[in-house]
Amino acid sequence: MTDQTEYVPPEVWTWDSESGGRFANINRPIAGATHDKELPKGKHPIQLYSLGTPNGVKVTILLEELLAAGFDGAEYDAWLINIGEGDQFSSGYVELNPNSKIPVMLDTTNNQRVFESGSILMYLAEKFGAFIPKDPAKRTEMLSWLFWQMGSAPYLGGGFGHFYAYAPYKMEYPINRFSMEVKRQMDVLDRHLKENQFMAGDEYSIADMAIWPWYGGMAKGVMYDAAKFLSVHEYTNVIRWADEIGAREPVKRGRMVNRVFGEPSSQLHERHDASDFDTRTQDKIGE
Repeated sequence: MTDQTEYVPPEVWTWDSESGGRFANINRPIAGATHDKELPKGKHPIQLYSLGTPNGVKVTILLEELLAAGFDGAEYDAWLINIGEGDQFSSGYVELNPNSKIPVMLDTTNNQRVFESGSILMYLAEKFGAFIPKDPAKRTEMLSWLFWQMGSAPYLGGGFGHFYAYAPYKMEYPINRFSMEVKRQMDVLDRHLKENQFMAGDEYSIADMAIWPWYGGMAKGVMYDAAKFLSVHEYTNVIRWADEIGAREPVKRGRMVNRVFGEPSSQLHERHDASDFDTRTQDKIGE
């Protein structure tokens, strides 16, 4: 390990708002709203407030899958929440999600708020009776992998992603620590998917929808520009699984919603009608 100046923690930690790094302007050690602003509401039963990050994409994929399966009650308005501008700290947003993270959902049929992406997936799957196995053994397997994702992804995004791509400068120890953990997680998935078509065996479920945006993205080399660094080509079973899910039309649509990066044709900043995919992408309406 290269020589580095050792950090000596102070007796009492204090917030250094100028600590630097990407997202430094929105990170803070306190909760609550920073400004008064109500959230908009559309005409559909489901109101989603989100951004096209892996956590946001989980939910839009499920909603598009539900609609493709014929569940009209899953029609939704997807409103863009610009976390870089602090939209998640508005009074209206905090009222729905006291944790001020994306996504958050409001079911207007019963005025039920749901926050945390895994909770939203469970809520919708149970509400419509779809993409969640009915067999008790398969359901338990699915839940195990769903909660695996919720517990593991912070190491991928908040750990590896932060120190490899977003920190103000490269630090050997945390990059090595989180690279080791991410490769271990990818190996866990690769071994499982060698024996299984999907996460819950032969049945496509919300566990796949939760894991795919994070680990499918990593396997396909689209996250953090780290494909070569992590040798993701080694995880052939994850790549096979990622390609199969990525080829689904509802998945293609879901990953476009609230997306603000990439090719303009892949960005649908807000979705309020199924026709928006044909008429409202950024290549058609511009900035």
